[in-house]
Amino acid sequence: MAKINKTNVARLLDKAKVTYELIPYGVDENDLSAVHVAASLGENIDCVFKTLVLQGDKTGYFVCVIPGEHEVNLKMAAKASGNKKCDLIPMKELLPLTGYIRGGCSPIGMKKHFPTYIHATCMDFEYIYVSGGQRGLQIKLHPQDLIREAKAEICLLF
Repeated sequence: MAKINKTNVARLLDKAKVTYELIPYGVDENDLSAVHVAASLGENIDCVFKTLVLQGDKTGYFVCVIPGEHEVNLKMAAKASGNKKCDLIPMKELLPLTGYIRGGCSPIGMKKHFPTYIHATCMDFEYIYVSGGQRGLQIKLHPQDLIREAKAEICLLF
């Protein structure tokens, strides 16, 4: 088995003494969806979470972490984050803002910490998956550890 290079996300989790697993998967450049990731991992799509970056009209940028096959409800996300309205940021802003590319955006280790909201269903699982900070790498960890490390608030986002 090839050695998996540690990402910044993994280094931050190591530093915080969080137990996790780095899980590589095959990347399909034409399908960066969490549904594809879950299928590649042979996992339930409900425990594979995607990280979305949004901008609110009052608070600025914030992060939503939701189960992979769902779409974020912008009204609920705005309400959770203290905004009247919000929208997903344009794709070209993702890398300069977070340090991550589409398909490899993790709620941990962005260039700067943004308020983070995670969908309540994360608590239904012993462990969940989020991006390891690059395409082709997921991190499997306990939801409580992710919530603590991402300083996330649990709420309903769809």
